Amino acid sequence: MDRVMILGIGASLAALIFILELVRQKKLREDYSLLWLATGLVLLILSLSRPLLDQLAALIGVVTYPPAALFAVAIFFLLALLLHFSTVLTRITRENKRIAQQMAILQQELEQTRRALRPVDVGEVGRPRENQDDHHDD
Repeated sequence: MDRVMILGIGASLAALIFILELVRQKKLREDYSLLWLATGLVLLILSLSRPLLDQLAALIGVVTYPPAALFAVAIFFLLALLLHFSTVLTRITRENKRIAQQMAILQQELEQTRRALRPVDVGEVGRPRENQDDHHDD
């Protein structure tokens, strides 16, 4: 076993333990952890099984140094994670925009309702006028 394989095993185990700890502490949601866990498991399996790593390296065309295929697999999974988080971020951005628009509409309706319900004051001449003292900017 060479240094890259040992480094792969150590990094994979450390990543798996770290991800599980984040989930346990509720700092990472379970659904977001699945891709991270899959990445760590695949890298761990490839690091532990040299014949499997050699087959994968031959399949993707890495013939000079098969352990370098570990980096190719890691990059593939990182790209998948980036794509996943980009789609989540896009969805959250859309939801935030929709919620902000709804909130602006509700604030406007609330202000209109407050104006409509504001008590009417009787002026000196006997005609109603709006009480300007009750106007608050909330």
